[in-house]
Amino acid sequence: MHLSRHSRLPHHARAVTIARSVANRHSLILLVTGVLLTLLALIYTPRAFAGPVEDGQKIIAAQVQAFLDDDAETAYGFASPAIRTLYPDKDRFFAMVKRGYGPVYRPDNFSFGRSKVDGDSIVQEVLIKGPDGKDWTALYQLLRQPDGSLKINGVQMLTGVAGAPI
Repeated sequence: MHLSRHSRLPHHARAVTIARSVANRHSLILLVTGVLLTLLALIYTPRAFAGPVEDGQKIIAAQVQAFLDDDAETAYGFASPAIRTLYPDKDRFFAMVKRGYGPVYRPDNFSFGRSKVDGDSIVQEVLIKGPDGKDWTALYQLLRQPDGSLKINGVQMLTGVAGAPI
């Protein structure tokens, strides 16, 4: 009669060996399950849950693109109700931007800097290289609207690069 490796061990030693084997399998299963769940969470995280800063940056980038495309209607669509009260039509709004916000209207390039969220308000720093090669910092204020959207409520232009408090 042939005896297996386990049958040669005393009964309590066999039980310990089996228990360790089961525990190792369970640990491996838990590890693999955890890794898979983490990967699935990363892959399937909906973009709809982007934070307010990312949402604000998308709006600013879209408005800048509208300026570059000379699309007054789209650019005006990102303006808050307060801005729309000051500039009641897209043409007046567009003329104001061309006249007073040249680096925003025609940036050579831009990037996002620091941001600050305070309740329904976001201040986003935008570092701009103007069409004349000068560096600017634009501080955008965005406000959450009753419908949940974010609208641009104002832009403060500062000469130079980041450093001013936001």
